[in-house]
Formats: sequence, structure tokens, C-alpha cells
Amino acid sequence: MTSVVIIALLLLAFALASMTYVYAFRGEYRHPSLKPYLRKCWPMFAPLNCLLYMATERRAARPLPSLEDFPELAVIRDNWETIRSEALGLYENQEFDRIKTPGNEGYYDVGFHTFFKSGWSKYYLKWYGYTHHSGQRSCPRTVELLEGISSVKGALFTLLPPGGKLRRHSDPFACSLRYHLGLATPNSDDCWIEVDGQKYSWRDGEAFLFDETYVHHAANETDQYRLILMCDVARPMNLFGRLVNWVYCQFMRLTIVPNDSSDRAGGINALFSGVAPMLEKGKQLKKTNRPLYKLIKNVINLVALLLVIALLAAVVYLPYQAITG
Repeated sequence: MTSVVIIALLLLAFALASMTYVYAFRGEYRHPSLKPYLRKCWPMFAPLNCLLYMATERRAARPLPSLEDFPELAVIRDNWETIRSEALGLYENQEFDRIKTPGNEGYYDVGFHTFFKSGWSKYYLKWYGYTHHSGQRSCPRTVELLEGISSVKGALFTLLPPGGKLRRHSDPFACSLRYHLGLATPNSDDCWIEVDGQKYSWRDGEAFLFDETYVHHAANETDQYRLILMCDVARPMNLFGRLVNWVYCQFMRLTIVPNDSSDRAGGINALFSGVAPMLEKGKQLKKTNRPLYKLIKNVINLVALLLVIALLAAVVYLPYQAITG
């Protein structure tokens, strides 16, 4: 029993140390206060993410890894005009305007739902072991190309309208790196993304790679739409990291979002579709009773943190128990 308590205390200490590291030491950008970090950077996932950071190969251990160190991705950029043609076909057929809103069965996007406020929209091609039937029909050449690259775990087209912006945030899961390929962009410095203080402007046929768990934000300050291909690329890690990452990838399989009724919905997104009315009530509660809203939100975040610590404990303790008998 004593060993269990010691392990629990060590895990709690590691969790607190991980959150402190991500907030105060990782990268160049620093939030002006603790509040934006707590609201926009998913600190409850810091313990598992830090395990992956420690296991990450040197070529990927920076905010903007060089594409030269990921030669398998060159085939995407080499075929950008083919990909662009199929993406523009979706745009012309108004597929990006058919985004289902929360409350419609199966279509809630737990990963990107906050982006919709700015007019951002998307069309999925594949997502962590699942290839969208709609994507295969609408973009067969693009899907075939992506299926041939084992490191590409997820892919979607995304559209950012004129005046659209994404506020500073960090993505919660360190299981991948984020790849952007410009397809139909304003080709202007006024359409940009900033990652850990480094700014990049999209250009047609140009690509870059970044670690989405660093703080980043984006804006389209032009009068033209920005259309890109966005991919999740497997984070290169040692064996230990890949074992931990397997847990993350199983979770990501539950976040599949369909484009239409021919596609499968992941369990988590289907669940959130069902509770979307409650989320809408939560927004109303925020306006009418902010203290109660904050209390409920903090309790939910605490439960999520405890679940992550429990998962971390399983990752560490189960092998320990097996070894010690």
C-alpha cells in the first residue's frame, strides 16, 4: 500500500511539474497571465504530452521542424496542383458551406468546434485509421496520394474566410505535428499564422510543418479566402514514446467527424452531438450566472485532469506491477 501512495504522489508531482514546464519554460512565447493558459492550452494533458516531448526525435523537437527532415511528405507538395483542383471542386460545389452545426446527430466536431465562430470551415479526408467515404468520392486522387504516406494520420481541407481569425491557443494532444499546404490563398503577408512568436504567410504550392502544442494563432486580413490542406503527421519518437502515443491515437479514433451521412462518426463526437443542447445552455448560463458557470467548468476540468493522471498511472504502474509480480 505504501508503494502505491508513493507512486501516486510522484505522479501528482510529475503532473504539476509538467504543467509548470509547459506554462513557464516551453518555447519562447509567454502568456501575460495564467488565465489564458488555463483556458486555451489544455494544461490537464501536459503530463502525457511531456512524456512524448521527452521521447521526440531531435529533428521534430522545435516549434517549426524543417520539411527537409521529413522527405516522405515531399510527394504531397509535388502534387499540390492535383490536390488544389479537387479542393476547388469542393469549394465550387459549396461543400464547405454544408458544415453541420452542434445539435445535428454525429456532426459535432469536438476538436475544432470553437473555430467555427470565425467562419472557419473544413472537409475531412481521413482521420486516425478511418478514410471518409465522402472524401474518396469527391477527392479520389488526393485520398489515394495520402493513403500512400504512412506517417499521415489525418487530413482535411480547411477554409479561412476574409477577416477570419483563430485566437491564441495550443492543441491538447502531442501525438502529431501539423502540416499545412497552401492551395488557393491570398498569397499575402496579411494572411498568416504565428507559431511560438514566429510568423508564416501561406502561399500557393508552399508547405510548412509545425508543432501545434506550441501557442499559435492565425488571421486572414485580406478580402480573399484561404484554402489549404491540413494534415496530422505522426510525431517521430523512440519506442517508449510510440507506446504512449498508441493510447492517444486510440482516443483520436473516437473523434472522427463525418462530412455527410455516408461517413462514420466517432463515439466522442456522437456523444457531444447528443449533449450539444446542454452546451448551448452552458453558454446561456455564462451570460446569466457567470460564477456558477465557472464553478461547473472548473469541476469538469478537474475531473479531466484526474482522468489523465489515472491514465498516466496505468501507463507507469501496470508495467511496474508486471515486473515486480
